Order: sequence, then C-alpha cells, then structure tokens
Amino acid sequence: MTDLAPYRLTRDRRYVLWLASDTASGLSNALSGFAIPLIALASTGDPAQAGIVGAVAFAARLIATVAGGVLADRRRRIPLMRAGAVIGLSLAAAFTALAASGSLTFSALLAISTALAVRTGLFGVAGESALKELVPDEAMGRAQAANQGRDAALSLLGSPLGGMLLAAGGWFVGAAMTACQVVAAATAWALGRGGSDAGEPPAAAPSRSPFADIREGMGWLLARRDLRGVLVVSTIVNLGFNAGLTTALYAMQQDGATTTTLGWTMAAASAAMLAGAVASPALVARVRAGTLIVVGLLLAGLGIIALPFVHEPLAIAGVLAAAVVAIPALNAALLGYFTVATPSRLLGRANSALQVLSMGAMPLAPLVAGFGLAFAGRTGTLALASGLCVAAALVAMADRNLRSLPAEAGWAAHAAAMR
Repeated sequence: MTDLAPYRLTRDRRYVLWLASDTASGLSNALSGFAIPLIALASTGDPAQAGIVGAVAFAARLIATVAGGVLADRRRRIPLMRAGAVIGLSLAAAFTALAASGSLTFSALLAISTALAVRTGLFGVAGESALKELVPDEAMGRAQAANQGRDAALSLLGSPLGGMLLAAGGWFVGAAMTACQVVAAATAWALGRGGSDAGEPPAAAPSRSPFADIREGMGWLLARRDLRGVLVVSTIVNLGFNAGLTTALYAMQQDGATTTTLGWTMAAASAAMLAGAVASPALVARVRAGTLIVVGLLLAGLGIIALPFVHEPLAIAGVLAAAVVAIPALNAALLGYFTVATPSRLLGRANSALQVLSMGAMPLAPLVAGFGLAFAGRTGTLALASGLCVAAALVAMADRNLRSLPAEAGWAAHAAAMR
C-alpha cells in the first residue's frame, strides 16, 4: 500500500476558486470602504453627514452579520456565496451608474453604502464558513494563514488603488468594484459545479425561530472552555491595538504629519503583516497554536508600550511593523482552531458571534483615541491601549485551555477531547 500524497492547498481546485471569489469580493469591499466616505465628504461638504453614512452602514452590517450566521447554518453555503456575489455585482453596477451620472447625493450614498454593508453581513459569514466544507482539518491553519496574507495584501494595496481610481473619478471606483464582483460571481459559480455544493444539511427547520438558533449557537460557544478564551482575547486585543494605532495616527496628524506620511506609516505596518503572513503557514504547522497566540499578543502589547517613546514617523512605522508582524500567525492559529473545533452545523452562528464581538469593539477605538488625546494626552492614551493589549496576553497565558492548543496537525484531536 502506498501513502497518500500530502494535501496541498494550491492543488485543490475548489479551494483556489473559493480564495479567488473571496479575494475579489474583499477587494471590492476595500475599494467601497475607502471611497464612499471620501465621496460623501466631498459631495456634502459636511463631516457630520459623511459620518452618518459610515455609522449607518456599520450598524446595518453588525445586525446583518447576526442574521447571516443563522442563514449560513440553515442553508447550503456555497449557493449563498453565489447569491451574495450576484447581489454584490448588481450593487457595484448601480454605484457605477450613479457615479457616472453625477447622482451620488447624500441619500444615494446612504442607500448604496447601507445595501453594500447588509450584503456583506448576510453573505460574508456563509463564505467564511464554507471553508470548512472545502479544506480538511489538518490543513485549516495553512488555509487561514493564506487568508491572512491575502488580507494583508488587500490592506496594503486597497487604499493606494482606491486613491488613484478616485482621483480619476468616482465611476472608476465603481467600475473596478464591478469587475471584482464579476470575478467573485464567476468563481463562486464555478465552485458550485462538480458536487462542491455537498455539505451538511441545514441545521434547523425554517419554521424554527431565528432567535432560538442564535441562543443555541451562543450557548454552545460559551460552553466550550477551549473557545471562550478566543472570544475574550479577540475582543480585548482588537480594542487595545486599534485604539493604540488610531491614537498614534491622530497624534501624528496633530503634530503636522501629511496624509502621505500617514499613508506610508500604515503601508509599513501592512507590509510587515504581509511578511508575517508569508511565514504563517510554516509556523501554524510546526509551532503550538497557544505559543503563537501568546507571542503575537505580547509583541502587539510591547509595540504599543513602545509608541510613547518614539515620535519620528520612521520610528513609529518601525515600531508598528514590529508590533504587527506576528499578528497573521496569531490570527491563523486562533481562526484555524476555531473553525476546526466548531461543528459545521453551528459554524455560521459561531463565526457571526466572533465577528460581532470583534466589530463591536472597533468603533470604540476612535472614541478612546479621541477622548484620550483630549483628556489624557498621547502618552496616557497609549498607556491605556497598551494595558488592554497586555491584558489580552495575560488572559491567554492564564487560560490553560487556550495556552495548551497544539500545532495544526493536533487540532482535530484536541477539539474532540475538549467536548
């Protein structure tokens, strides 16, 4: 008997199609997320109205994500990916038409940004949860590491690309979004061929209350002692690190840094994350997930601690780069184990719960930065942010279940033992 060839992501046609569809959709989201607030500000001349557009879209996405988790567990996920891509294509085409005709008024921007956010919330969870049906458990860490690399690349390229397109005209942004959604729809459609729609049946009958589904999913998640720590750590570190990053950028702006300097500072952090993502597949396969999580959290915390002591843009960029370089491996370990440990029938709701907690902390970051700079100054605010990052690391180190997570090959057995 001969040994089976080891599984390789790049040789799996279904995974490659999934990645292409998800990446194209992600780039479209990055372009709209960059352009719409700027178009709103330019067209209205009122920062308050531009803020309303962003706030309403964020709230709509948060609510839709909860519904999207239920939908992803009630329906087959790959057809949901296709539906989301087709709806995204329609909305991108509508945005292009409105921009080309000069009709992007406040009301139009509010409507289109809200619709885009609802689409992402409703169908994004299904796309992420479909990964469990396509990739075996023993390769899930590498798949999540590849996703981290993709996200870092989009972060690095999205804003400059959006800026160039927006300078040429709003409809150029819409045309690029439409092209991305064409790719997302085509690859999602190809993914559904050849039996790829196979998966576990819906978790609950359609007549069951969605609220009962949400309670079941959250109850199961909180009962898992190996996953509770993931939720807590993700929420704390998201708030602490983003508050520290936002504080540093706000302080640089107050010190007279140009938008170009701010952009290059963020680009340096994104480049470091991309470099970290390149190393992540090897790390999650060879190093204990608990170790990757603790080290990543400590580096992030130490980076924020160091920020009060540096003031030059180049030094700030270097500190931020060092702080984020281990984040991709941390996320790959957290999300990879999370996906392996969660049954497919509950994965949509579990993913939506994790996203809601993570996104729920994000709006607080600019508030912490803004009020902190006003009342505690740069050093005091960064001290608070670093304290949150260090607290997340301490929680991870104190949580034996989280600290003991093995390397990728042992995730399935460890998750089964924790039931």
